[in-house]
Amino acid sequence: QVRLVASGGGLVQARGSLRLSCAASGILFRVYTLGWYRQAPGKQRELVAAITSGGDTNYEETVKGRFTISRDGTKNAVYLQMNSLKPEDAAVYYCNARSAGLNYWGQGTQVTVSS
Repeated sequence: QVRLVASGGGLVQARGSLRLSCAASGILFRVYTLGWYRQAPGKQRELVAAITSGGDTNYEETVKGRFTISRDGTKNAVYLQMNSLKPEDAAVYYCNARSAGLNYWGQGTQVTVSS
């Protein structure tokens, strides 16, 4: 059974930081591209950051320089370090794992940023 369990969301003031974690099980972790997506009310889900099995990363334009995605194969986990948070970063954040046509989602964790 595949499970992606996200955690680390919460309420933070603008310019603050949060670190999201996502623990994966039931997949061959090392071959998957891992990503963090977010969805704000009334908006489509969007890719925030992704990291390939080889460690290549890409970021949504507005988070470049503020967010960092990383993965730990010893813990089967992916992280999103979010610094200098802005009110517009507020959303439900979802972790994602995809490989060879397979696509799995975590349950989402709420990030709220107060101005």
